[in-house]
Amino acid sequence: MRALSRVAGATVLAGAGLLAWSLVEARSYVVRQVALPMLPAGSKPVRILHLSDLHLTPSQRGKIAWVRSLARFRPDLVVDTGDNLAHPDAVPTVLEALEPLLDVPGVFVHGSNDYYGPTAKNPLNYLRAPTTLHRRAADLDHEALTAGLRARGWLDLNNGRGALDIAGHAVSFVGLADPHLGRDALPAGDGARGGIRMGVVHAPYARALEQLRGDGAQVILAGHTHGGQVCVPGYGALVTNCDLDTRRAKGLHGWPGARPDAPGGGESVWLHVSAGVGTSPYTPIRVACRPEATVLTLLPVERPNGDSTAAGAS
Repeated sequence: MRALSRVAGATVLAGAGLLAWSLVEARSYVVRQVALPMLPAGSKPVRILHLSDLHLTPSQRGKIAWVRSLARFRPDLVVDTGDNLAHPDAVPTVLEALEPLLDVPGVFVHGSNDYYGPTAKNPLNYLRAPTTLHRRAADLDHEALTAGLRARGWLDLNNGRGALDIAGHAVSFVGLADPHLGRDALPAGDGARGGIRMGVVHAPYARALEQLRGDGAQVILAGHTHGGQVCVPGYGALVTNCDLDTRRAKGLHGWPGARPDAPGGGESVWLHVSAGVGTSPYTPIRVACRPEATVLTLLPVERPNGDSTAAGAS
């Protein structure tokens, strides 16, 4: 009996320790630096700040300050892949957090949590299947968020297209409204073929990735997965909350196969999935999956002699 009591006590202590650490980790923000070799030889690099899943509430002053501090990376472009809101009064909070970045060219799509406020759920349900929303009226002001971002010149890519000149490159965009809500519909018009072609979506469902790849996107940016949020060290994510495989729950990969620069990756495009900055207020934890933003630098593809530097490139 004493042995069983010791085991039970140790289990309780280990569980309490893991819970305490998961609460700390959820606020241990990190900036990932990722290089993506996809530009023609001799091109000037392009620095992209990829933000996703802020899940902001007005009281999260530390998270707001951290997001504002990202302006120090001096991005050429900001891509926001949605789920910015987590409170009915959070639109001014999101605009405050993003304010130092709103003078930078930017594009955005919304996620389900920009329409519907968070609710308490059994976290074990995430292990069984992607979450679903019970039928109810949208209770978050996504229209005010859209208006605030558009007023500062950011492109609304919810089932939309757009084009920008970024660091001397012509960049064409195609975006989808959130597939997690079934709102995705490829916008009319042929995908532009010149310059950099970028797809943007919140939830990286396979059908959405295929729509964007079929439209000619060379690189797709997405969020939604939280990188698994609770991961097993040495193994990785257990779930993605969509039909994306867990090995691509975060980071830079190829879609649908190997990376385009790897053997057998000729039919694939680049896919970057952000693990995101926040969590639902009802499950404010992360395990082996720190909250993140990514500085994604597009670089020239190396020449056969290995020289990828360009005159005037930085």
